[in-house]
Amino acid sequence: MGRWNEKLVAFFNNRWLVFVAAIWLQSCAGIGYLFGSISPVIKTNLSYNQRQIARLGVAKDLGDSVGILAATLSEILPFWGSLLVGAIHNFVGYGWIWLIVTGRAPVLPLWAMCILVFLGTNGETYFNTVALVSCVQNFPKSRGPVVGILKGFAGLSGAILTQIYAIVHAPDSANLIFMVAVGPALVAIGVMFFIRPVAGHRQVRPSDSMSFTSVYGVCLLLAAYLMGVMLVEDLVTLNPTVIAIFTGVMFVILLTPFLIPVTLTFSSETMTYAEQEALLPPSEKQEPARSEPDGNEVIFSEVEDEKSEGEDLLPALERQKRIAQLQARLLQAAAEGAVRVKRRKGPRRGEDFTLGQALIKADFWLIFVSLLLGSGTGLTVIDNLGQMSESLGYDNTHIFVSLISIWNFLGRVGGGYLSEIVVRDFAYPRPIAMAIAQFLMIFGHLFIGMGWPGAMYIGTLITGLGYGAHWAIVPATASELFGLKKFGALYNFLTLSNPMGSLIFSSLIASGIYDSEAEKQAHNHPPHLQSSSSFLLSRLYADGPHECEGAICFFLTCMLMAGLCAIAGMLSLILVYRTKGVYSNLYGKSRTSTLS
Repeated sequence: MGRWNEKLVAFFNNRWLVFVAAIWLQSCAGIGYLFGSISPVIKTNLSYNQRQIARLGVAKDLGDSVGILAATLSEILPFWGSLLVGAIHNFVGYGWIWLIVTGRAPVLPLWAMCILVFLGTNGETYFNTVALVSCVQNFPKSRGPVVGILKGFAGLSGAILTQIYAIVHAPDSANLIFMVAVGPALVAIGVMFFIRPVAGHRQVRPSDSMSFTSVYGVCLLLAAYLMGVMLVEDLVTLNPTVIAIFTGVMFVILLTPFLIPVTLTFSSETMTYAEQEALLPPSEKQEPARSEPDGNEVIFSEVEDEKSEGEDLLPALERQKRIAQLQARLLQAAAEGAVRVKRRKGPRRGEDFTLGQALIKADFWLIFVSLLLGSGTGLTVIDNLGQMSESLGYDNTHIFVSLISIWNFLGRVGGGYLSEIVVRDFAYPRPIAMAIAQFLMIFGHLFIGMGWPGAMYIGTLITGLGYGAHWAIVPATASELFGLKKFGALYNFLTLSNPMGSLIFSSLIASGIYDSEAEKQAHNHPPHLQSSSSFLLSRLYADGPHECEGAICFFLTCMLMAGLCAIAGMLSLILVYRTKGVYSNLYGKSRTSTLS
């Protein structure tokens, strides 16, 4: 009995159980990605025009990205308390919107609707902060895959929730809003006591490689399965029983990762953590203390500052030898009193920064602006996907919302995986992967803007992959350049680029161009107004919501966003150039030891 009690305690303290619970939470946390399906319902029932819908989209993006309060509360409250606050935000915000849309509550002015959208979507920031901070702390040596997988499931949540909605689908599409209000809140409450940092060493264990491979396999299987199901549902009319079976299989796939902590804990052949730690090299048993550098580290910092620019171009092993020689000379000189070594003011890149310290660094703002341009244009496509597909003549907008969620998911998982290969195998800056994603997004915007037959499918594929890659690469990059101590605050500040991009590209540019084109079409093809009061009726018609048809509705918007993605890619390349030495110091030593 005592052995089983130990196993049970070990199971509840298993960091893989925390990771799996975080995956389930993220699977329904990306409620903002359903706005493309929700917005047509709100637009129809409340008679909004595209500019008003764009205002709600900005409020949604603000709620999805303004996580400063979530980051602050995560340092004060226990993690389960933060999740509970997020669940309340989600339920109250979208629950009230559902009451308004269905006529159960009085219609509120637009500014009040924006507050409700902000409140409902803001719950996602609590889910993201708790999941990312706890899992990055539990897996500090695998932050790329961890961030990519967690953010990937958040991106896939749109397709998952859409598939669940297919079971309870009713003639009243407002039921989707009700499901968004209730579903994520229930899941967050169900897992809130499992997601937290756990005790024990956090180095790479022998079982981690196989475990991550298993999770990647589940990711690919789930994405392929959902894509196939969505295409079948779009092409063939299925009865409710078949849809329920499809959804049940999806739940089975989502539950599969739960076998990883069960196997690691209860398998008789699995070693205990103490036994695994005994097999680790001495250098891997201690976490490096980087928040308070000692004298040697200070001297090493001075050597780094004084080295020539050509030093970074040397092979990693040769560079380390030269720096070691300079450090030894400086140590001897300092001991003899010949030189006086001064401590740097503030941390160096790769050490722990506070948000205030990071805000005065050029690298931080390069990340922020590049993210604003790259992810901001991608988010504009996601927010306006319903109107984009309708303007091109597609009846079922849900299929594109689901597909871009899948591509977003694969972009995040693939971005985390490939960028980890870049830094681990080549000791090259992670932002190079972001630059590649941004240059690819140029073609995605071009395909959507041209409106060719079938181009919407290709455009959403490329745009979804590129947009998703940002949210696997940027958090990992920020943690590498500015440390883990204040990672929650740094991450949530960077996410402010999303609403800023949405405000500029969606609310000001896309919606303005759309309404302008719709008004032109309304004047060129007026309604049947032949009575003596035609003038008054035409004015009334002009003030109401217009629908735009054809590729012209979003052509200019997509061309502008393609150009902005090119600028974003150039900024990422500048960041790559500036951080080559940092990544070489972070990963070059381990790569050299691996090769030797």
